[in-house]
Amino acid sequence: MALTSLQPCVLVVDDEAVIRARLKGYFEKEGYRVLEAADGEDMWQQFSQQHVDLVMLDINLPGVDGLSLTRELRSRSEVGIILVTGRDEAIDKIIGLEMGADDYVTKPFELRELLVRVKNLLWRISLVKKAQQQAIAELERCDDLIEFEDYSLALNSRKLSQGEAVIKLTKAEFELLSAFVLHPQQVLSRERLMQLTSHRNQDVNDRTIDVIIRRLRNKLHAELFVTVHGEGYLFSAKVED
Repeated sequence: MALTSLQPCVLVVDDEAVIRARLKGYFEKEGYRVLEAADGEDMWQQFSQQHVDLVMLDINLPGVDGLSLTRELRSRSEVGIILVTGRDEAIDKIIGLEMGADDYVTKPFELRELLVRVKNLLWRISLVKKAQQQAIAELERCDDLIEFEDYSLALNSRKLSQGEAVIKLTKAEFELLSAFVLHPQQVLSRERLMQLTSHRNQDVNDRTIDVIIRRLRNKLHAELFVTVHGEGYLFSAKVED
């Protein structure tokens, strides 16, 4: 099969050559371009030289472990990350997801199940990119300064102020607040809010959006963010731009 630039590229990072060869052979037959790395150093070399869509990353690597690599990867890139480990411990999964991983599988794994996870993650990433492009287009159509209640949100400079006071926001808080001010007085589901921000993990148990909204309620008027049980959240303010 001839390789094309349209084929998704998967980087397999595992210190076991047999596992790398198994995954490479299987995913290449399924139409993917597959790169290999035995440790973190090899991973960064491959990552810097070629475009990578998704990384399958073993937690138990020699040298720098997979969890630390996950954190650094996520700080540099929005690449898809699936963690792979030989231990079925919930704490590893929780820490991995907190570090920025999108999914998690435990050895031994079924190749067909892993293929489904890869396809689903790449599909979610594509949806997020489309939603972010739409959000950027909306921002470009808006004036830089949006006002609501006694707040002013400068979209280009990512600055939120209340009178003379500047309220510091994290990237996640700014993205979520921007999604709300661009869709005021509309009920937005968690799934929709995830699509409008950088969050891709759509696990039904994921509470990331809830946590960020709780932080926004602590920084702004809490009543601005209305919980609509069973549906999502509504931004109650009247917005002026």
